[in-house]
Parts: sequence; structure tokens; C-alpha cells
Amino acid sequence: MAIEASVADAPISADERARLLPSLSTRAQLTEIERRHTNAARVWAMRGAVLRRSDLMTEAFARELHRRMFGGIWRGAGRYRTTGCTSGWEPGQIAEGVRMFFDDAEAWLRYATYPVHETAVRLHLRLASVRPWFNGNGRHARLVADIVVAASEEEPLTWGSHSPWGDPGEARARYLRAMRIAESGDFKPLVDFALS
Repeated sequence: MAIEASVADAPISADERARLLPSLSTRAQLTEIERRHTNAARVWAMRGAVLRRSDLMTEAFARELHRRMFGGIWRGAGRYRTTGCTSGWEPGQIAEGVRMFFDDAEAWLRYATYPVHETAVRLHLRLASVRPWFNGNGRHARLVADIVVAASEEEPLTWGSHSPWGDPGEARARYLRAMRIAESGDFKPLVDFALS
């Protein structure tokens, strides 16, 4: 527990501080404000009027969603990153990749290539691998997957929140393992985790 407290009280790095809009001091403050904004974006996205929008499977919607999740927190919310990072695609390829992945997912849904949950999880993995944003890539990709499932009126994804592991660290480790396995082509562990 002391380790968790020290991480929560850890200062925000100078690089992060330069991109932050509010004046925050600790990781715990940043986590809390991001949580509130992400929850508000989820409430907005799960409204019937939003779920019926014809542009759900577009990069324009993805940018709007990211703006709603992180606007007022991070500079450039809703805009693709313009510099490289240790993982993810080159900045000049991001927009094309995101468009391609949404087009693929839309076709998978239209032609029932995969069950809805697997389509959503495949889209999530692909978006997360591109890392289009400076911050919030995984949370954004999971919410996109949740929206795909909700718009299809299927059982919601829970991303391990109903699992027996109890420890959030163990759930995260299982999620990351399932992501690595999915990257090699086996999506079953990630779908199972997303539904647990």
C-alpha cells in the first residue's frame, strides 16, 4: 500500500507539465481529473442519440471523443501526436491508419466477419497499437470498443472489472498479457478478459 501511495504522490514530470492545461502537482490529482473527464465522455457517448450517429466508425468521431475525454486537461486533446514515441506509428501515418482501421471494423460488422465483441476488441488493439495521441491511448481505444458494442446493443465489455483477481495490478497484468497474445493473432484471451 505504501508503494501505491508514493506513486500517487509522485510529482508530474516536466514534459507532462508542459502539456497540461490545469495546474496540478501530483499523479493522484492528474488521475482524478482524467477519471472525471473520461466518465463524463462515457456518459455522453452512451446516450442513444450518440450511439445512433452515422459517423461512429470514423476518425472524426475518434478525435471528438478524445477531445471530450481529455479536453481542458491536455494541450492537443483530439489532435494526433506530431512527434515520434517509443512505440506506435510514425505521426505522418496516423490519420490514414486510424481511417483504415475504422473502415475495416465497419466492414467486419456489416458482413459479420467476427462476433461484435471480437470486432470491438480487434479495433481496440489496432487503435492502441497506433498510439495516435500523446496521452490516453488505451482508455480511448477501450471506450471506442465499448461504443461499438453498445451501438450494436450487445452485452457490455467490462475489461476485467468483474474478474475474481481483486488486485487492480493483477487485472492490468492480465490485460497486458492478453494484448501481447492478441498481437500475435490469438484474440480469445483478450476477448475473454474484456468480457470478465
